[in-house]
This record gives sequence, C-alpha cells and structure tokens, in this order.
Amino acid sequence: MGDLLDAVAAVAAEAGRLAMGRWRGSFDQWEKTAGEPVCEMDLAVDALLKERLAALAPDAGWLSEETADAPDRLARSRVWIVDPIDGTRDYIRGREGWCVSVALVEHGRAALGVLDAPARGEQWRAAIGAGAWRNGARLRASDRQELVGARIPTDALSKADRLFATVAKPNSIALRMAMVAAGEADLVATLRWGNEWDIAAAALIGTEAGARVTDALGLPLQYNKARPRAFGVLATAPGLHRAAVAHLAERAELLASKV
Repeated sequence: MGDLLDAVAAVAAEAGRLAMGRWRGSFDQWEKTAGEPVCEMDLAVDALLKERLAALAPDAGWLSEETADAPDRLARSRVWIVDPIDGTRDYIRGREGWCVSVALVEHGRAALGVLDAPARGEQWRAAIGAGAWRNGARLRASDRQELVGARIPTDALSKADRLFATVAKPNSIALRMAMVAAGEADLVATLRWGNEWDIAAAALIGTEAGARVTDALGLPLQYNKARPRAFGVLATAPGLHRAAVAHLAERAELLASKV
C-alpha cells in the first residue's frame, strides 16, 4: 500500500500544480445549480486525475464530483472517489482554502487518501492502519475532553453553538476535517446531506490521526453506495465525539428526516 500511496500522492501533486497554474488567473466559471459554482479547472483537474489514477489501478471504478456517475462502479471492489477541487468557491475567489481530494475505497471502506493543497504548501496523506501525515510530519488529533471552548473552523456560530470557539475556516470541508486530524481544530460538523467525494479522503486522514469520524448522527461512514451520499459528517477529537453527537442529535435527526 505504501508504494501505491506514494504514486497517488504524486498524481495529486500533479493535479495540484495544474490547478495552481490558473489560480488567481482567468478561467470560465458558472453554476451547475443555484449556489453550486464550478469552473473549467474543476473539469481539467478531473480529466487529469481520471487518466492518471486509471493507470495506477485499472480495475478500480470511478466516482467524482465532475464526472457523470457510472453504475458499473457498484460491481467493483475498488473505487476511486475524487473531488478535483474541493473548495471551488475559495479557488474562484483567489483564496487558499481549496485542495485536490483523492481516496481509494476497497469494499466500501477508504483504504488510502490524499489531499493536495498547493496554495497552502500542504499535502496530507493516509493509508489504513499506517497513520496520517502532513508534509512528512505525523498527525495527532487533540486530546480535548470538554465541548465548552472546543475549536470549530467556522465564520459564525449559531446561538445553540456559542459554547464553542471559532478558528479560521477554509471553504474546503476536507481541509476543515484535516484540521481536526492535525489538532488545529477540535470539531467539524455538517448537518445536511453531502456527497462521498467531499469526505472520503479526509475522513481516513482524520481516523488515522486518532480522530473520530462518522456521519452527523454518529453512524459509521460507508462508501461506493448506489446513492453516494451521507447525512453530514462529524469529525472530532476522540474525547469529544459522544458529547458532540448528543449536542447535535435533536437538530440532526430533524434535518435528516426531511430528505
């Protein structure tokens, strides 16, 4: 797995360089649906990743935010799950909070994951059972035990969440989850239906760093489902997870039931 992880990291870095070549430059952009921005570099990076990763594992299926879903992936034991540019809003605005996200899933579980964030000079990587790393330094989630004062990367807190403390928030949900892996945040939560490609690589990085990572209801994450979605994500320091699930439970159960 180590050689494959190195190869995937090299591919992700190549994709990151491609994106960096146009970052803060000019490129076409539009909305896929209302409030869902995309740009031509999302598609260019997606095409590069699909070609390079297919060469590394020809047997693996493909699931990407920027590629039409192909149901044949469901018959594959291994699947690439990719977000070519996670945090497209930050990419378009010339901000640093975006990354290339690549995960390889085996039998529904993430086996390796890479986040390449070239605007931040960071590459995050993990393989199942082998730990998580950023730029060669091993990652450890924080040992915080109390919700009060726990650090959350967010722009603002709701009234119900004012027990927490805020830290700077990248647009990329994957990078926010990676902050938990690095001990730079204590908790990240979303309370909406989201897609597997947003979280697969970062969830493994968090888990391998000792964080607890589940859906917003506290249930295990699984990948390569027929409908590749999960109800939110909850990534926490290990000592906070149970309390965080309880804190969010009423809202999470109400919102999950609406879809």
